[in-house]
Amino acid sequence: MVGACRAVAAPPISHLPLRNPKTIRIKNSCHQNKTKAFRAQLSNRRLFLFSIPLSSFIFLPFPAFCEGDSVTSQEYDPVTRSERDASALISQRVSRGVELLEKGRELQALGDFNGALQYFSQVIESYKDLAFSEYARVGRALALYEIGDREEAIAEMEDVSISLKGYPEVHAALAAALYADKHAALLAENQFTIATLLDPHFTDLSYVRDTKHWPPSLISSLQHFITLS
Repeated sequence: MVGACRAVAAPPISHLPLRNPKTIRIKNSCHQNKTKAFRAQLSNRRLFLFSIPLSSFIFLPFPAFCEGDSVTSQEYDPVTRSERDASALISQRVSRGVELLEKGRELQALGDFNGALQYFSQVIESYKDLAFSEYARVGRALALYEIGDREEAIAEMEDVSISLKGYPEVHAALAAALYADKHAALLAENQFTIATLLDPHFTDLSYVRDTKHWPPSLISSLQHFITLS
């Protein structure tokens, strides 16, 4: 019939290999055999593990440590005996110095400025390499101001105001002394500004008398400075 189309089978692609059904069956059979063998091996291994007594897993050998073993009985100490002894000597020396400083302050609070001066001087002479000796210099300056050696007292205050810069008591004491004895109002004002910025209590005469235990002569000088008299 004219116009009718005939279905023509497509020719096979020449460059692709044809699959052989027999080869596929052989490969599948080999894969199944390997799987069965693996499962059988796994089953045998499980049976072997379950056949081992439980005590073999519980009572396993552990390394034994003797009580006298140096690893466990001795602890590592980074500090040698000589270093420990030296540290103990320094601690004892610091304790003695602080004790003398506190004794001087106690006598200062009692109004015994001559006795306080001796203790403060002893701290300065024997423990000048330690930092707290600078506070003994403050006490010594206050005591010197009271017993009459004001020139040395002011020199001590000026020196300590540098080494203990920011310590309000020495700045306030120096301000009072500079105003009353040196008539250096501007320098006194600068020192007092530092003191009161750090501790406003130094504007209160009762504070320096009852808490700081200043000598009467220095309290009087501070009063003159505050009142500008």
